[in-house]
Amino acid sequence: MCFQPYGSAMKVTVERAALLKALGHVHRVVERRNTIPILSNVLLRADPAGLRLKATDLDMEVTETIPSDVTQPGATTVPAHVIYDIVRKLPEGAQVSLELAADGSQLVLRSSRSRFALQALPETDFPDIAAGELPHSFAIPPGDLKKLIEKTQFAISTEETRYYLNGIFLHTLDGENGPILRAVATDGHRLARIETAAPDGSAGMPGVIVPRKAVAEIQKLLEDSGEAIHVELSPAKIRLTFGGVVLTSKLIDGAFPDYQRVIPAGNDKTLVVDRDEFARAVDRVSTISSERGRAVKLALVDGRLTLTVNNPDSGSATEEIEVEYEAAALDIGFNARYLLDIAGQLDGDTAILKFADPGSPTLIQDREGAAALYVLMPMRV
Repeated sequence: MCFQPYGSAMKVTVERAALLKALGHVHRVVERRNTIPILSNVLLRADPAGLRLKATDLDMEVTETIPSDVTQPGATTVPAHVIYDIVRKLPEGAQVSLELAADGSQLVLRSSRSRFALQALPETDFPDIAAGELPHSFAIPPGDLKKLIEKTQFAISTEETRYYLNGIFLHTLDGENGPILRAVATDGHRLARIETAAPDGSAGMPGVIVPRKAVAEIQKLLEDSGEAIHVELSPAKIRLTFGGVVLTSKLIDGAFPDYQRVIPAGNDKTLVVDRDEFARAVDRVSTISSERGRAVKLALVDGRLTLTVNNPDSGSATEEIEVEYEAAALDIGFNARYLLDIAGQLDGDTAILKFADPGSPTLIQDREGAAALYVLMPMRV
């Protein structure tokens, strides 16, 4: 999408609430520190359709069009965070007028008795993410997309060297009751996997890795969306339309590992525990753990779970809770924070943990056959 410059200066009036909401959606894409000045700016373009706002970091762009009274069509760019802060501080119910100086060097923002002159850069300098052809498209209910993200986002790796783990892997496959859309994230220590019925049109889509920053933006945009999200994608790009907001992002160019290999199938020692009681106990004993280690030991024997933390610098802690466990006695250690992260994702009242031995990955769900499944690697304790 390429915007053609207009010959005359822009003049437009818009409601503060609509402008603030749109700036809230687009300005988050803009990095605070930029070596390329134009990337610090938001593009404003007034035409008969309204006022369109656009921001980009070259990997992702967000655009939104809002109703406005356009006296003179035109376009310019101004610092995104500055104009957002100005509009945020204007009184509720205010009308905001935006007028571009004849030479295009400044945008004058007026509201009641306030007047701001912002340095402007021409729209011709503003980069455009050419999405190209996006052959696969489908609509997904916001609740389904929200769940796919929320249940996996915490497990996205932040290790830049393993860039192919820096996002959520979305793909379709055939399930027992028809095609499913599955989301997977892992950082090598834990893995999160959740699935939902595949939306019409998604079958045959390429498996794609949606980057961490785009995932975070999608999650925020979902909070304001009540209607189905339109998704278009190719192997290189994804575009999501949330009503009047359009987010386009590059995808991570890499192969997601064969995650099925790390999901254990033969774990035969089953622990059933009250989820909240377990999480509170882990949280309490981990108070004494070192920030770096955060190791908690789980000792299981005949219906009893003992949690232990030992820290040479600050002391030790133990707590015992009653559980359902009938297998052979087992001692196994985990990172307490990882355990709490997963417990926080479980929807049911119980947590089911399936073990093999102290050195093998553990499977965690809130019930048998649940749509969400978690795998956690143990620690030595």
